[in-house]
Amino acid sequence: MSDIIALFEQSPVIFYVTITILGLVIGSFLNVVIFRLPKMLENEWRCECREFLEDELKPVPENEQKTPEILTLSKPASTCPKCGHKIKVWENIPVVSWLVLKGKCSSCANPISPRYPIIETVTGITSLVIGMYFGVTWQALFMLVLTWALIALTMIDVDKMILPDQITLPLVWLGLILGLNDVFVSIDQAVIGAIVGYMSLWSIFWIFKLITGKEGMGYGDFKLFAVFGAWFGWQLLPLLILMASLVGAVIGISLMVFRNHEGSKPIPFGPYLAIAGWITALWGEGIWAWYLGMLA
Repeated sequence: MSDIIALFEQSPVIFYVTITILGLVIGSFLNVVIFRLPKMLENEWRCECREFLEDELKPVPENEQKTPEILTLSKPASTCPKCGHKIKVWENIPVVSWLVLKGKCSSCANPISPRYPIIETVTGITSLVIGMYFGVTWQALFMLVLTWALIALTMIDVDKMILPDQITLPLVWLGLILGLNDVFVSIDQAVIGAIVGYMSLWSIFWIFKLITGKEGMGYGDFKLFAVFGAWFGWQLLPLLILMASLVGAVIGISLMVFRNHEGSKPIPFGPYLAIAGWITALWGEGIWAWYLGMLA
């Protein structure tokens, strides 16, 4: 391990290429997480509901009972949703395979969404940015983990309007653990940041609900905001929420203008928090100093 670290420190180009390729590979895995994790949660919720309402549900005749397919992040193997063709290794090379196959299944020519290579590319580029910003450090390693998790959370929230606890809660705890070692901030700032992050949006949620009778955001947003507080302290949270609101306003207005999005239809806030949080983690102090300078 020490030899690899020494090689990366001596040759930044090798480090950047390696971290970009790693990002592309992780991006391919994130596509699986984004697609399967919500389905896994839905299956779990259905099982819990059936157990809870066991006495109220009508029994299913034995001849109509179906054994539910076991779905995990690793099983079953990826297949074409139209023809069931099992994706081979050479067909699963990030970005390259999609380009070689011209965005179609090799068996039935069913179109493959460009979203897959886009997510892989975004993951590769953001991983490279992290590597260039932090260099060969522990901060780079943990920022990669956070970045990859944020990409998954963003797309799941866009698709299903949920931010799974299976991702957000471990990130909160990881941020607190990192605080014990002063990786980004001290443990005091991490604990206060997590509390302020959660309670601030929680308070806004209830104030808005008491006034309007509507829910303006989900509990997952509180937890995601707590993640950034635990990782980077409470000082940058005002900038983060300001940037998230600005990004949300711009994208929301754009959707209504260019895609005829109904104003009454809910828009997930998690992606805006994720984007603003990632930017704040890298350049927040400079942006905050510039903003305060503008107000002076």
